[in-house]
Amino acid sequence: MILRHVTIDCAEPYELARFWSEVTGWPVSGEDSPGDPEVLVEAPAPVPGLLFIRVPEGKAVKNRLDLDWMPDERTRDEEVARVVALGATVHEDHRRADGLGWVTLLDPEGNEFCIERSAGERRAT
Repeated sequence: MILRHVTIDCAEPYELARFWSEVTGWPVSGEDSPGDPEVLVEAPAPVPGLLFIRVPEGKAVKNRLDLDWMPDERTRDEEVARVVALGATVHEDHRRADGLGWVTLLDPEGNEFCIERSAGERRAT
């Protein structure tokens, strides 16, 4: 069995897909356009893509699943600053004085995700 997509319910699939495309560097599918009810952000194989699907109800409670990201080109703190500049907001800051920890953020529609330390930061501690 292969995990093909991670599906995220949202109000505005194309707009949220564009945000996540900027965050990940992965392209929005060329088959998708503004107003579509489903929009795919295509990940490099074998990573599953992110599929955004329009639903009528808004987000009401904490996600039961969130994505944890580890930066590969920046430090955790640089990545947090970059995604905040793209439109995310810091939800919970779990960084510790010794450099350990992570940051929980919200995407533009309020979905939680985390940014952890990079592999280089992990090797250094």
